[in-house]
Amino acid sequence: MRVLENLEPKKVFYYFEEICQIPHGSGNLDAISSYLEKFAKDRGLFHIRDKANNIIIVKEATTGYDAVEPIMLQGHMDMVAVKNNDCDIDLEKDALRLKIDGDYVYAEGTSLGGDDGIAIAYMLALLDADDIPHPRIEAVMTTDEETGLDGATAIDLSMLKAKRMLNIDSEEEGILLTSCAGGLRTDCHLPVTFIDRPVDSVCIDITVDGLMGGHSGTEINKERGNAIKIIGIMLQQLLSIFDFHIVDLSGGEKDNAIPTAAHTVVCVAKNRQEAFEEEIKRIAQEVKKEYQSKEKNLCIGATLHELDEPCVFDKESTERIAAFLMSMPNGVMAMSADIEGLVETSLNAGVMRSTENEVVVSLSVRSAIDTVKAKVKLQIDTLTKILGGYTEAHGDYPGWQFNPDSKLRADMVKIYRQMFEKDVKVEAIHAGLECGIMISKIPGLDCVAYGPNIFDIHTTSERLSISSTERMWNYLLEILKQK
Repeated sequence: MRVLENLEPKKVFYYFEEICQIPHGSGNLDAISSYLEKFAKDRGLFHIRDKANNIIIVKEATTGYDAVEPIMLQGHMDMVAVKNNDCDIDLEKDALRLKIDGDYVYAEGTSLGGDDGIAIAYMLALLDADDIPHPRIEAVMTTDEETGLDGATAIDLSMLKAKRMLNIDSEEEGILLTSCAGGLRTDCHLPVTFIDRPVDSVCIDITVDGLMGGHSGTEINKERGNAIKIIGIMLQQLLSIFDFHIVDLSGGEKDNAIPTAAHTVVCVAKNRQEAFEEEIKRIAQEVKKEYQSKEKNLCIGATLHELDEPCVFDKESTERIAAFLMSMPNGVMAMSADIEGLVETSLNAGVMRSTENEVVVSLSVRSAIDTVKAKVKLQIDTLTKILGGYTEAHGDYPGWQFNPDSKLRADMVKIYRQMFEKDVKVEAIHAGLECGIMISKIPGLDCVAYGPNIFDIHTTSERLSISSTERMWNYLLEILKQK
């Protein structure tokens, strides 16, 4: 028995559950792309699968809609695949464990992938239907959106006819998105030199855990704790009192997700162990007090690391890494002067890893102003270079500018008012959407983004509203019905 089989709309939730059976985290999309390709083949629909695993499926207009302007429906097939520390699911291989709680669908122990699996489910339900009136539908399903909009950057849309596009990648019912920030990812590589572990020393594992996390675009304005940043500040505070060596450090899972946990193993002289641990307790109390209104479950701990580590960072490398983590900007950097409450520029330290010769910190830079985005990148480049490292940028994508003459937006506003007897909000978003890239490929493309309510995306608390999914499905059908 399927978990979602009794939910409405049936076909939408059927295909959403199908998608959840196939691992589809960013970078692991061969299987889901093959599934979508087979879906099109089985129904005799024109389709394209490119080298980036993007899928385009076309369904011609139903009777009476041949003269209606075609519409592109667009969403991404990848999800931010994260799990709780105690979850035994292998997100590279295993299906999600779907559950229902009242009005919500969630995945036990992992993220759900409603962002943007619901868009794919909507499109498949439409493409599989024979009783829904619609113009020519061009369904565009892109890859690796979550890691830099890579699929949208690579896709060729030259064979398509649509000059209007509905992006189904918003997570708040009652809001139409009509512009977004641009962004990029910067990997900061900082060199590390190892030495033999000092005699008469012990290793201590310092952990930061229990943070709320969230999407670095939509939740960055909530100023939640960043586990990597907290670890960095702690290291710098400890260095002001003690001599010690970093052994290892790691944190976060995705550059565009605010990290919920991080840890570092450090080596300190045995005769300083007790004082060192007491200072960690003091700092932990200090940090918890600072975040007491925002992070109720924040946990900072220190335990003896039992593994016998033969090598440690040398003094210079330890100081370099701590200085970088302490000094790197993080969080909201500027608010919009034009739209109240909208973040203009931000930076998120999302992933930190140590290797045999370096520490790599991956940051997500976002800004509504391309020149400001470039200057933030330069700031990070400069800091990294001063500390002897180098940076690599990936996934630089443009923002999406507001179109004051959007007919699609005007139509959607009117339809929403007729259906729900209230006005829909028209807003901008700080998170990145693929609309800017699509417009660069099809000049004059008229875009609007919308979607059902999805809460706590990019986290293991992610949940999709069942009732909202149905309402926004009916809204989509009404949009397609217009002549």
